[in-house]
Amino acid sequence: MKNVSILFLLIIASFMNVSAQQTVIKVSTNETDLVLKTSPLGRIYQAYFGEKLLNESEIQALSHFIARPSSDGSVTPRGWEVYPASGNEDYFEPAFAIQHNDGNMTSYLYYKSHEVKNIDSNVKETIIRLADDKYPVEVTLHYMSFAKENIIKTWTEIKHNEKKPVNISKYASAMLYFESPAYYLNEYSGDWSKEAQLSTQELKFGKKMIDTKLGSRAAMHAYPFFQIGLGEEVKEDKGKVFVGTIGWTGNFRFTFEVDNVNNLRVISGINPYASTYELKPNEIFTTPEFIFTLSYNGVGKASRDLHAWARNYQLKDGKGDRLTLLNNWEATGPNFNEEILGEWMHEAKKLGVDMFLLDDGWFGNKYPRFDDKRALGDWEPTREKLPNGVQGLVKKAKEAGVKFGLWVEPEMVNPKSELFEKHPDWAIKLPNRETYYYRSQLVLDLSNPQVQDYSFGVVDKILSENPDLAYLKWDCNSPITNIYSPYLKEKQNHLYIDHVRGFYNVIKRVTDKYPHVEIMMCSGGGARCDYEGLKYFSEFWCSDNTDPVDRLYIQWNFSQFFPIKAMAAHVTSWNKAASIKFRTDVAMMCKFGFDISLKEMNADEQKFCTEAVANYNRLKRVILDGNFFRLVSPYDGNHTSVMHVGESKDKAVLFTYDINPLYKEKYYPIKLQGLDPMKKYRIREINLMPGATSRLAENDKVYSGDYLMKIGIDAFTATRLNSRVIELTAE
Repeated sequence: MKNVSILFLLIIASFMNVSAQQTVIKVSTNETDLVLKTSPLGRIYQAYFGEKLLNESEIQALSHFIARPSSDGSVTPRGWEVYPASGNEDYFEPAFAIQHNDGNMTSYLYYKSHEVKNIDSNVKETIIRLADDKYPVEVTLHYMSFAKENIIKTWTEIKHNEKKPVNISKYASAMLYFESPAYYLNEYSGDWSKEAQLSTQELKFGKKMIDTKLGSRAAMHAYPFFQIGLGEEVKEDKGKVFVGTIGWTGNFRFTFEVDNVNNLRVISGINPYASTYELKPNEIFTTPEFIFTLSYNGVGKASRDLHAWARNYQLKDGKGDRLTLLNNWEATGPNFNEEILGEWMHEAKKLGVDMFLLDDGWFGNKYPRFDDKRALGDWEPTREKLPNGVQGLVKKAKEAGVKFGLWVEPEMVNPKSELFEKHPDWAIKLPNRETYYYRSQLVLDLSNPQVQDYSFGVVDKILSENPDLAYLKWDCNSPITNIYSPYLKEKQNHLYIDHVRGFYNVIKRVTDKYPHVEIMMCSGGGARCDYEGLKYFSEFWCSDNTDPVDRLYIQWNFSQFFPIKAMAAHVTSWNKAASIKFRTDVAMMCKFGFDISLKEMNADEQKFCTEAVANYNRLKRVILDGNFFRLVSPYDGNHTSVMHVGESKDKAVLFTYDINPLYKEKYYPIKLQGLDPMKKYRIREINLMPGATSRLAENDKVYSGDYLMKIGIDAFTATRLNSRVIELTAE
């Protein structure tokens, strides 16, 4: 035993002596360092992840390696391995699991080389190559850092050169480690019409998983993002917060594991459920991107960093404009004709929006689309409703002076359709059991290249025949049921992955050919909301629930991760207890639209809406591209407030909402954020009903940014479902 102790000390000493020979890899932003180091034996470990370190010599001295004597007297280095594989000496959840040709299920990955590419002055990509020393298996880790935005995204490539295919059963995008006295997880869950509901829990010893197994419409119950408060619960404007989200429009899994000494590992990636993947020799398996940031000033800072990064680098046309619109669905459903739609186009023009969007119900002839039980797959205009087809509608819209958009769902099929009658094998459907239908439809098998060509062809035909068509609402209303691919046959465990890859093949072809077309990512509401999808979609539909009170919570939560210009919100008839002003003011804080007929409104309400659209168009660049601040949380009381501040800080827009004030409740001033303390701002309440005058005490007065951020504005009221929109202009 004495000899073991001496050997243990000698090993530690040798680690210290060879530290200068170890490879140090630093993945950095302007605010954060992720430091990786090789061990003397050639494995690679996370040595540090936190605020940017200033002294290079101290970075070289970092160590997270632990030499632990085993019962047989041997000494094994242990630590926070960056990409641990199953079967080695790590006792907790691995990032990678493989079964080799000889049946062996163990791998050890050793550092081989790395390189750093300067993509531009702000972006670097660090590429780290690892390999097994006993088998021809290679893993390449990619880290892309965005210095100014304080964002890092990472993904992994796996390949091998064994004689026959191997099976990989775990294939994480990333693994990160934390050391903190406590960990508080914010997760988001929900269902149709109650998307992105927040819950918080402290992580203790053991594993917590967030995952989804729905295949398509994958985020219906669990959402692909989270926040972790390090040391304390997540707060808006203070504290250390880790924020992560995965770019994958399919089954994902986050694993949070607190070990025996209270360290936390976070593993992100595709959910391997029913998805052991057979990888051919020299085939590359690429994992989804995991996008993350560390904030040292609360989650508000993390959100603004994500928003700026998305607009600059990830979101389709992230720096471009967005169309305001009028949609017909809430008022008409599928019951319309060409004449009715022509009237809607003139309403859109009167309202002042850019576009009329025709929703579901325009297609099918053998089985006309009068309900959701038929015609999906038969993308020909219904002659009875639209004798002049989509081209006739585009022409009518142009005559009315607005653009035209169209709803599609090219990934789905109804069994009552000509497509299904002709190609039943194109649907994901069990061959030997009774079929279960979700919403009377099935999911088309996008693992099949023929089906990919069909889905692309549907959209390509519409857009090529109608070059003036400006917008698509791309829906996905069903998860995958009856889990069986006629195309994949004996490789059913590839379905969940290859289906999503097939979807990306389709939408990439669409956006490559028609880059000017705005596309909304919709999935029975907000069940698609990820950053891989948003490479191809200009926005997503947060929820079919447009009750403005519910939307305040839904929009608050989605804004934690996504920029305002990616979040679509419409004024509808949901919750008529709320005034048209309140409903409009709630939608106006996001990417703005209407789904309500002007005929439902009186003259004053119509006039108010047209003035609100004009205000929005005037302030659109501030709302869509400005810095977004969540000021007062709806979870903290009976009021909520947010604001947008333009990049130059010359213009800002403040939104305040009184949800359900209590009798004789005390109201506190709203302290603004993001302004220039040295500038003077004129305060003006806008979006007032015709004939109304502002009762805001500060209206038309001038205050310094310093005053407004330290003292604030008394903008809350005692009136239930009351709202204010306040414009601030630097003078």
